[in-house]
Amino acid sequence: MASIETVTGPVDASELGETLIHEHLMARDEAVLVQFPQLGTVREDPVRRVKSEDAEDVAIEFMTAAVERGVKTIVEPSCMYLGRDVALMKRVSEKAGIQIVPCTGIYTYEHLPTPLVTRDADQIADLFVHDIEHGIQGTDIKAAFLKCAADEPGVTENVEKVHRAVARASLRTGVPIMAHSRPASDTAPRQIEIFAEEGVDLGKVQIAHCGDSPDPDYIESLIEKGVWAGLDRYGIEMYLPFDQRIAAHLALLERGYAERIFVSADSCATIDWFSPEAVEQLAGAGAVKDWTIKIVHDRVLPALREGGMTSEQEHTMLHENPVRWLTGT
Repeated sequence: MASIETVTGPVDASELGETLIHEHLMARDEAVLVQFPQLGTVREDPVRRVKSEDAEDVAIEFMTAAVERGVKTIVEPSCMYLGRDVALMKRVSEKAGIQIVPCTGIYTYEHLPTPLVTRDADQIADLFVHDIEHGIQGTDIKAAFLKCAADEPGVTENVEKVHRAVARASLRTGVPIMAHSRPASDTAPRQIEIFAEEGVDLGKVQIAHCGDSPDPDYIESLIEKGVWAGLDRYGIEMYLPFDQRIAAHLALLERGYAERIFVSADSCATIDWFSPEAVEQLAGAGAVKDWTIKIVHDRVLPALREGGMTSEQEHTMLHENPVRWLTGT
């Protein structure tokens, strides 16, 4: 069987085991971290501040909780602008006893720094290919997949350039693509169109955050184009309440799409996007609820089982689909 790159080296695909397809050790802005380190990071718990230097310990705690629930592998889609740090990922992997699959790419809704504005899609693709073939951030840790994003601004000129760079890097290396989408802005159809224009096999493309839509018809329309659908934001109530996520998920299972969907939470052990006051307000307003890596096993899977999900469907989503997407089999 094919091998899959992790932060501790390649593993045989058969060793992936139970896998959460979309979870973050941390989410932080590299520029803010360097220029204003006093901001630190904010854990998912609004009453606990975590300094940047303590984020590793929190990540280990986070991943250990996943291991205790039977998870063997985490697919970690942090790239540029999400604070990717593969050396830290490796330490967490070794200390928590979990396999972590890293990526390359750029997570932006519009902005690119001048050195990338002045480079074309092929030159940016070269950067991604280096991460895949030679190693990330001066290490020998290789990226196993590519990441890009489109959100509320839509597929802007810069976002399109990143998508085309990701597509070209995928064609050159064979690795799959994960694309952050925003159903409320209907970004996915144009994202898929760009990949198709570039000649990418859509069976290598995962459209993340499809589960933010309550409409199974919408998600089905994307799957029918040939892509994978990520139902991966359980716990983020401000995008869609838990019960509506479960209902759409069950509808897709009933329609026979277990082999084309993923389940995850898009959780972040620490995140620096909001001030402590804003985090407390969001939590108090119910914008997030139980949004940790534990929610998949503690709430999501029990709710899906109660709604009729079979053990075969569960195994397909958590064991078989990650292997098929990552290896292209």
